Amino acid sequence: MSNPSHVVRFRVRYSDTDQMKTYYNARVLEWFELGRNELIRALGKPYRLWENEGVRLPVCEAHIQFDGMAEYDDLLKLTSTLSMPSRARFRFDSRVVQDATGAPVCHGYTIHAVVDTLGRPMRPPAWMVALAGIELK
Repeated sequence: MSNPSHVVRFRVRYSDTDQMKTYYNARVLEWFELGRNELIRALGKPYRLWENEGVRLPVCEAHIQFDGMAEYDDLLKLTSTLSMPSRARFRFDSRVVQDATGAPVCHGYTIHAVVDTLGRPMRPPAWMVALAGIELK
């Protein structure tokens, strides 16, 4: 069974850039958030509905590798892939490339704990695991 994946295309906004004429490094985490939200939406149950069911996914680890440039108004392609490295954590891998050329811009991942509304770790409900299409061992 393959891990769910989703592609989003977006343009580099002026506010994403810095004086070095490329994207500002902290914006990458916002791009990763865009990707994971759209991936979750594509699975058929937007994150807001996960919250309505008492589930939260706080980030507990993040990694970014900066691979290349992206300037204002460049069209980028962001691919996000979901996996489940443990019974109570979700991992979202993200890869950003130039849409026209496929030139790498950045890649990385975020790992999220599965917690209840009080912030206590919990096992993901069966509906979450089924939506993600992941088999727990």
